[in-house]
Amino acid sequence: MTWALDLDGVVWRGDELLPGADRAVRRLREAGQRVVFLTNNSSPPLAATVAKLAGFGIPVDEDDILTSAQAAASMLRTGSRALVCAGPGVVEALEAVGIEIAVAGPADAVVVGWHREFDYVGLTLAMSTVRAGARLVATNDDATYPMAEGLVPGGGALVAAVAYASGVAAEVAGKPHEPMVSLVRRRVGPVEVMVGDRADTDGRLARRLGAQFGLVLSGVTAEADLPVDPAPDMMAADLATLVAARLPA
Repeated sequence: MTWALDLDGVVWRGDELLPGADRAVRRLREAGQRVVFLTNNSSPPLAATVAKLAGFGIPVDEDDILTSAQAAASMLRTGSRALVCAGPGVVEALEAVGIEIAVAGPADAVVVGWHREFDYVGLTLAMSTVRAGARLVATNDDATYPMAEGLVPGGGALVAAVAYASGVAAEVAGKPHEPMVSLVRRRVGPVEVMVGDRADTDGRLARRLGAQFGLVLSGVTAEADLPVDPAPDMMAADLATLVAARLPA
């Protein structure tokens, strides 16, 4: 059986491990479950995510991390040119499949993802490149991300600015959209349980994968937001509590 876990709001919030998340992953593995990680945060390179997980006591291979950056890269043709308005994880994913990185237009696509360096200069360059005919590809459309200090604007907030200025609707790669669905099916195969903190991304992805949806209230969704659509098949305060309920001692 394969469990797919979101990262932000499920395993960690910002740079803080959520209580018991490391033990929950270890318990799943000891029970013979495969654990993979699906994230809409396209910014960090894979090695950084591997190192962060390892630092929290969760060893993982790069092959078991699937990102919205990889999903976005799968949408573009090898040999094409892409202007990146995103973090280094997107550059890494695009280069891995033979896509040329453009520092200015023209380009075949503009790929927008979450990054803290987003500014007016970047917005203007992305807008002008899209208006000149480039596709607008969003790694994801999450409105917010959960951080230790609270919610911050997510990748969807940045792409909304580019789309509005460009007058073009973005093609979205990450959860719960088809590029991520296809990436999971190709690299992971069947998924039995998808655990996340958002119904609109993790829950809808679970439904598209034919998986059970486990909702945790340690990230974006709080008790005050309930009920959500789709309704979860299981729900708990956090990953540790959910795993303990699913795999009782």
